Amino acid sequence: MSDTKQKILETALALFARDGYEAVSVSAIAGALGLTKGALYRHYRDKQDIFDSILAEMERRDALAAARFSMPGAGETAAVTRASVAAFSAEMFHYWTADPFAGVFRRMLTVEQFRSARMAALYQQYLSGGPFTYTAELLGDRAAAAALCGGMLLYYSLYDAAPETEKPAITAEAVEFITSAAMAEKGSAK
Repeated sequence: MSDTKQKILETALALFARDGYEAVSVSAIAGALGLTKGALYRHYRDKQDIFDSILAEMERRDALAAARFSMPGAGETAAVTRASVAAFSAEMFHYWTADPFAGVFRRMLTVEQFRSARMAALYQQYLSGGPFTYTAELLGDRAAAAALCGGMLLYYSLYDAAPETEKPAITAEAVEFITSAAMAEKGSAK
């Protein structure tokens, strides 16, 4: 992907997260970049094409993250350990908070889920129901998956509301919680 195309995606995503998808026009995206609409249209057909490219970029990034940890795909039967689930989940927390693209995407979905059925479905896929189902499948324990995924959602909220100086401490606390929740034996409450 060219630097210009990537910059368009990043700028559009930041505007969607700040102002809402429906409120952001192609003109606003182009203006934020110092481009004309015509110049932007040389890279993307329309706002939907930009958003679809943002989703494709998230899919690519998610696949890379899963591959780094040798995590099985949804529905696959590869054996994993609780320790590998803990390590992967901790990495996902870092990814969804510290990665500039993923963090903004997460914050956009968090807000936009209340404005659009499509955004609500994407929120479920990326941050709520999708991770819960996948984690429950990996752990073989819905209660542990609920504790782990619910805790991660709480820590995302705490992270987002915290001043920059407190974010490292919240991240450390989140990783400690994630590890504890993933390592809890089946049926135990944490």
